[in-house]
Amino acid sequence: MVAEPRSLFALSAAAVSRSMGALERDVWALPGHLLRGLLPLLTVFRLERAEGAARRAGLSTQPIWRKLWDDVMKTRPPNSENITCWRKKFLETFFSNVLHGVLDVSSDWRLNDHHFSPLLHSSPHVSQLTLCNMLQGAVELAAEHNQKVLENLAGSLRILKFQHLLSSDQSIRRSLVLLLHRLIHHGSVSQVSMYSWPVPDTVLLVLILSMSAGFWRLGNALTYHGSLCGLCRGEDKAQSQEPAQERAERGHCNEREWSDGKNQEGSPRAPEVSGCRTDARLNSVVSGPRSPPLRNQACEEVSSEVPCNHTSIQGGSHRWVSDQLSHHPILRKTRRRLKSAVGKKRRCLRRSRRLYADPEDLYDFVFTVAREDSSGLFDKNSATEGENTENWTSSSPGSPCAGHAGCKKRGGSAGIFSLKAAHRFRSVSTLELFSIPLTEETCRILSNLLSSWVSLENLVLSYNGLGANIICILSGLRALSRHSDCHLRVVRVSDIFSHMPCMELVRCILSAFPQLHTLSVSFDLKCQLEGNRPEGNPSCSKAEIPDSCLEQLEIRFPREPLHTAFLLPVLKASKSLQQLSLDSATLPCAQELGLLLEALKEYNPNLKKVSFHDVNLAEHQKEVLLLLQDPVLQEITFSFCRLFESSTTEFLSEIINTVKRNSSLKSLKLPGNRLGNHRLVALADIFSEDSSSSLCQLDVSSNCIKPDGLLEFTKKLESHIQQRGGQIQFTHLRLFQNWLDQDAETAQEALRRLKAVCSVVNDSWDSSQAFADYISVM
Repeated sequence: MVAEPRSLFALSAAAVSRSMGALERDVWALPGHLLRGLLPLLTVFRLERAEGAARRAGLSTQPIWRKLWDDVMKTRPPNSENITCWRKKFLETFFSNVLHGVLDVSSDWRLNDHHFSPLLHSSPHVSQLTLCNMLQGAVELAAEHNQKVLENLAGSLRILKFQHLLSSDQSIRRSLVLLLHRLIHHGSVSQVSMYSWPVPDTVLLVLILSMSAGFWRLGNALTYHGSLCGLCRGEDKAQSQEPAQERAERGHCNEREWSDGKNQEGSPRAPEVSGCRTDARLNSVVSGPRSPPLRNQACEEVSSEVPCNHTSIQGGSHRWVSDQLSHHPILRKTRRRLKSAVGKKRRCLRRSRRLYADPEDLYDFVFTVAREDSSGLFDKNSATEGENTENWTSSSPGSPCAGHAGCKKRGGSAGIFSLKAAHRFRSVSTLELFSIPLTEETCRILSNLLSSWVSLENLVLSYNGLGANIICILSGLRALSRHSDCHLRVVRVSDIFSHMPCMELVRCILSAFPQLHTLSVSFDLKCQLEGNRPEGNPSCSKAEIPDSCLEQLEIRFPREPLHTAFLLPVLKASKSLQQLSLDSATLPCAQELGLLLEALKEYNPNLKKVSFHDVNLAEHQKEVLLLLQDPVLQEITFSFCRLFESSTTEFLSEIINTVKRNSSLKSLKLPGNRLGNHRLVALADIFSEDSSSSLCQLDVSSNCIKPDGLLEFTKKLESHIQQRGGQIQFTHLRLFQNWLDQDAETAQEALRRLKAVCSVVNDSWDSSQAFADYISVM
């Protein structure tokens, strides 16, 4: 078959594209109609540089970048309808794929340009980056040849994600420290998210958390290929000029200060992390022998009197470590290295500036020693005369994680040390932990970091197996709330099992942190030991809730009864509440929902959105109609609420007439209520000629709707629009998971006609997977 001859313009454009190195400046000055034909023939390197010239000529490069995506990525990106800039989307995904070795730049001629450095030229467009597995991406970015790439990311990256992480060795952690320091402490990263880490490496987890909170030792572990971080050099120089006495005071770990609850409440301070006498070790962990470890004066005063004999160390710490490892599967694999670490522990206790511990052993040892009690961390004879050992090993009553069962280690409390001597760098404003089990140890560390994390605005803890340790997290939040410059406004907690009743936890959080704007509490099941556990926390039950700033409240009950009496104090304190979502609650009596509606009307006049999900409202038709009549509510959701399970035809007519008279309601969401074809068709009357409704959005997902029913609804809607002279406010219809695949031709006709009226969002759902009980509806 003979190929069609190419036009003279196409031949000329191809020749020009091959000589862009010499002709680039002249090409950018071409008229728009010529530039339009040339742009698709450029490589990625030249196309990215052509953006300014195309804009000046009134041209858009978006179709070209979209075609590049289709040709190179060969996948449909999620939420593609919301992508506003395909140039950024392509280059950001291209950067990630090249970094992780899943894209070969030689696979497409448009990527293969000798002027084009894939990571360097795409990095300015990366605002979100995911690192996974063995952190190979972190190692590559921290390499010396990618220094400019890292500088670009420091200016562009906003969201840093970690997913499916595995344990790492010392060299990888060193690269990660450099990466986090540059991107967070001296960069623009505002959100750190961690996902799916079933057996987290405690060392790695604490490292990421601490550096996200802005903590690390100035000058230690921050060297870049032998040279001190340039951005820290000035600070380090200024610090070296301080009088020696001031440096000693700043690094002083005064146990009397921590044991004085009044002192803590009176002045904000840096948080505490387990293991007071490991302070010097922590700061020398990844720095190597280039800089001396941080000297902690109080710790050294004690360590100078510790007998450096092998027997005392082996009899104390080593026996404890061996015992702990035999019962702890996560740390058992590091047992061999910990044996070596214990041997080095006694050398670190000596008052000497010349000795350095092996970084890998110390790194594993630092956070493992946090589990030791006072008798295990140091030999009892090693304590200074007159010193109260409990002051070293216990938090004061006013400090985070003090006095709660969920925060205490069995057999004794963990040692703590101050991070006052560590430099406080810039920290992130959003922390998200998804499906990462948090032990008592990591909860204590996180709580203490939270206690002074004033820049934190959003905290999301999802499926972390907190259990009783939720009290420890609350202690950190309570301490954080005392800071006048605290920015935390959003807290989301979700888990499989609830340690206490949902409403009690809501009251605990709000009483500790009334400044919150959004609070979400979600649990799947009640605690397995429900019958044996105490009924909540008395201090939370009796705590008064001050007037709060809460605007959005979401509660997912693990099939707990909804008692309005328990929710009432929360509603009463939340005068600014605008959104309320109740999920999976049971209504203990017929009057309960009515009492709730009365409370909302009395205490929450600004409420705009109400949502019920998986709450059986089949016997609460009166209350449903009262909600739909509310003149203030703008969005109402009844999701899987079995609205029509025992209703009559009159109930549907009452709903339609109520919505027709309500001019304030903008969005009505009815997914999962078994509407079927005939009820969907009836809903079209909401937009009839005599309606004063302002409804813009209607969600009828998962409602057993077939193609013929959708087509009939469409025809009726078109008729009402014609009667109203084309004036209608209806703009969005959601149709997810309906039976539209049963007659593809009819479904396509209905969707085509609907899309001429409003925006339709649907999917290609396989109705054969529908639940069997839906069949009875049809």
